[in-house]
Amino acid sequence: MELRRVRDLQPYVGKELTAKIIELDKNRNNVVLSRRAYLEETQKEQREEFLENLKPGEVRKGVVSSVVNFGAFVDLGGMDGLVHVSELSWKHVDHPGSVVAVGDEITVQVLEVDLDRERISLSLKATQQDPWQEFASGHRVGELVYGRVTKLVPFGAFVQVGDGIEGLVHISEMSAHHVDLPEQVVTPGEELWVKIIDLDLQRRRISLSIKQAAEGGIVASEYQEHFGEHAYDDEGNYIGGDTGAEEAWAEYYAEHGLEVPGGAHAPTGPPPVAPAAPVEPAPSAEPDSLAEPEEPSAPAGQADDGDAAAATTDPA
Repeated sequence: MELRRVRDLQPYVGKELTAKIIELDKNRNNVVLSRRAYLEETQKEQREEFLENLKPGEVRKGVVSSVVNFGAFVDLGGMDGLVHVSELSWKHVDHPGSVVAVGDEITVQVLEVDLDRERISLSLKATQQDPWQEFASGHRVGELVYGRVTKLVPFGAFVQVGDGIEGLVHISEMSAHHVDLPEQVVTPGEELWVKIIDLDLQRRRISLSIKQAAEGGIVASEYQEHFGEHAYDDEGNYIGGDTGAEEAWAEYYAEHGLEVPGGAHAPTGPPPVAPAAPVEPAPSAEPDSLAEPEEPSAPAGQADDGDAAAATTDPA
C-alpha cells in the first residue's frame, strides 16, 4: 500500500487509489495491484536525486520509522537509512529498542550511500562523544583512578574506570606477592584505586595495576577537583588539607551515577590507596602486621614524613 509497511488498512477503506497492475489472470478473473510499485516508479527520480545529493560524512536529522533486531531505520525526509545495531551506541547494545523508539527524532551521520542498491548506512554513535577518546584525552599513564571490579577471569580482573570504560588488571599486577587466582585479591563489585600503566586508544585497551597503585602516584584531575586542588601539589600528589571528604565523595558518586559503597569500603578522604594484602604472609612478618589500619591514608609515596599528619583524614 505504501513505501513503508502498513499495519492498519482500515483507513484506506472507501478511498480511491492509483496502483500498478503486477499480475493479471483472465481465466481466474484475478487482478493483483500494487500501490507501492506505483509510488516507487513515480518517486524514482526523486530518490535518485536525493541519493546523489547525499554524501558520506554529512550529519542529518531524521525520525525513527521502524526498529528491528539488527538496527533501526530512519526517515531522512525522502528515503530511509539503516542504523546498524553496532552504530547505535559506543556501549554494547542488546536490542536496538533499548536505545531508540519509533517516532524518535535523532541526529545521524551518513556512513555510506549505495546508489545501485539504493541503500543508506547511518550512524548514531558517530554524532556522540567517544567515551574512549574522552577518557584518553583526560588521563595519562601513571595516574591513579578509582574503579569498580566488574568481572574476574583466570588471567586477571576487569575494572570499570569510567562510563563504558573498562581496563584489565593482569594477575601479575594484583599484588607484590604471587597470586594463583584473582579472587584471592579482589571480588566483583569491590571498589579500589588502580594505576594506569598502559593506554592504547587505537585498540581500546587499558592496562591497570593494583600493585603499582599501592606505591602511590599522581591522582587523576577529576578527583583533585572533588577533593580540592589545595590538597595536591603541582604534580598532583596528595599533600593533605581540609577537603570535606564525606561531602566530596557523596557529590562525586551522585555526579557519576555510582552507588555509594557502605561500611569500611566507603572512601573517607582523598585517594586512600593502601598496599594490596599479600596472599600468604611472609615468614618473617609479625601477626599484627597483617591487620588493616583503622583509618585510610593518602596514597603511599605521596607525602613525606613531615606531611604524614596532614595526609590522614580527620574522622570527625
